[in-house]
Amino acid sequence: MCRHLAYLGDAVPLKDLLFDLPHALCHQAWAPGDMRGGGTINVDGFGVGWFPESGGAPVRYRRATPIWSDPSLMALAGVTSAGAVLAAVRSATVGMPVSESASAPFAEGPWLFSHNGKVTGWPDSMVKLAERLPVRDLLTLDAPTDAALLWALVRDRLRSGADPGTALRETVLTVRAAAPESRLNLLLTDGTRIAATTVGHGLFARQDGRRTIISSEPLDDDPAWEEVPQDHLLVATRSTLDLTPLEAP
Repeated sequence: MCRHLAYLGDAVPLKDLLFDLPHALCHQAWAPGDMRGGGTINVDGFGVGWFPESGGAPVRYRRATPIWSDPSLMALAGVTSAGAVLAAVRSATVGMPVSESASAPFAEGPWLFSHNGKVTGWPDSMVKLAERLPVRDLLTLDAPTDAALLWALVRDRLRSGADPGTALRETVLTVRAAAPESRLNLLLTDGTRIAATTVGHGLFARQDGRRTIISSEPLDDDPAWEEVPQDHLLVATRSTLDLTPLEAP
């Protein structure tokens, strides 16, 4: 499928997360450790979004090429630091387009969103859920992909006032009911909070009271990384991290 990460903490160079750490996102693109049957490598595009230290909406840089093949990103990442980042590399599901607009992160206002996984039975399984969305949202999807529709479903809940954890939880539960066996690792941030789900793929967290890193795979060998249990919702700030089952007992 894909690999993604989110970071909150003191400003760090983007190159640390994307290139320099032993198992940084670029390394995960060509040598992922745990794809769980969802492809072999992640070469169908990438994206990185970060929140400027001066404030304001996040900045995005997306391409439809492998992350290691873009010299502009390498240069940009070397001179750009941020305290809030969401980045992803993509392994496209067979039959879905490979384009810049299909690469995460998806964005609106302060939000950045990514999906690692696959909706089973696409697109037929999603027809009833898509019908609940405003027609304009369907006409302006970033791409005709399951990830873009998931973002539209999450975004619709955020617009209605849901907090990020609730928006992800409700989306995952409704999609899983309509399309069982879907893989729904979702990642969302507004630069101050991170929300994430684990359904069908791995996710790891590292939190030391000053910074939080969430990643599909650990970025290094530090024993502080902890695996997030399956079927859980994670909500974190730079200094806190809470886990709850997606479905209450």
